Amino acid sequence: MAEERTERTERTERRGRRDGGGRGRRGKRNEDAQEVREKPEFEERVVHISRNSKVVKGGRRFSFGALVVVGDGKGRVGYGLGKAAEVSEAIRKAGDTAKRNMMSVTMRGTTLPHDALGKFSGAQVLIRPASEGTGIIAGGPCRAVLELAGVRDVLAKSLGSNNHLNVTKATLKALSKLRSKQEALAIRKG
Repeated sequence: MAEERTERTERTERRGRRDGGGRGRRGKRNEDAQEVREKPEFEERVVHISRNSKVVKGGRRFSFGALVVVGDGKGRVGYGLGKAAEVSEAIRKAGDTAKRNMMSVTMRGTTLPHDALGKFSGAQVLIRPASEGTGIIAGGPCRAVLELAGVRDVLAKSLGSNNHLNVTKATLKALSKLRSKQEALAIRKG
């Protein structure tokens, strides 16, 4: 019995399978994966990817545009548009642009201080505060902006155009109109 076991272990050692030998990285664990990864400062969300084609002599040449919304979930949000020959590059460019175009959002607890209507081109977005526990009732680009801004309870309705970029811009415009009670009183007093 002992002879049989040693013979089997010799065979596996020769093959080098048990101790991670052999071809490739199969079965090997990355020791660095044990470390706890830091959470990134901003969360990115791809709202829309568009494909454009240009007809050239040899056929069609495609390029991609990406609309990305970036936010920290604590009242800062921004959007970016990136264009490139590859999707991943377009998303990276859009993310960089979004981080440069951040704006802060006025909030009251988990919701908004008051109603606001944002208009951009053909898109209109109406946002309203909601009672705690309601959640985010919004669709598409509007939802992405509100979630990443850190608003937890809100009602939103997109009116007019459903173009992703215009709805995103209209939502950000509506958020920029928000004022806290103190800010509104200060403006009135002059």
